[in-house]
Amino acid sequence: MKIINLSEGNSLLNQYVAELRDIHVQNDRMRFRRNIERIGEIMAYEMSKALTYSVKQVQTPLGTATASTHDDKIVIATVFRAGLPLHTGFLNMFDHADNAFVSAFRFYKDDEHHIVDVHIEYIAAPSLNDRTLLLVDPM
Repeated sequence: MKIINLSEGNSLLNQYVAELRDIHVQNDRMRFRRNIERIGEIMAYEMSKALTYSVKQVQTPLGTATASTHDDKIVIATVFRAGLPLHTGFLNMFDHADNAFVSAFRFYKDDEHHIVDVHIEYIAAPSLNDRTLLLVDPM
C-alpha cells in the first residue's frame, strides 16, 4: 500500500478544502457537493500516478501512436450517502471502473451516545479478484 499525502504540497485542492470549511460557503449545498467531487477528481489523478502502466498501440487518423495507459482493473467503492460526490469525482477520472457500494449507518448502543456501532445493510460489488479496489469515502 502506498500513502499519498496531498497536504504535503500546495495545489488547487487547498481552495476546495478551504471552501468546505468556510462557514459562508459550506451552506451552499450544491457548491459543497461539487467541491467534494472536485477533491475526488484531484485525488483520483494523484492516485493514478501509482498505478501500473504499459505501452499500447493506438490507431489514430494519421497512423499508429504509442500511449502508456494503466493496466489496473479498478473498482471504486463507497459508503452510501456521504461518499457519493467523492465517488462521482473518481468516476469522472476512472470512467472505465466498476462500482461497489456499501449501505451502512452508525448507531448508538447506549442512551448517552458513547458506544457507537456500524450497521451494514448490504454490500453490492463485482468480484474483486485481480482488481484494484479504491475505497473512496470522506469519513
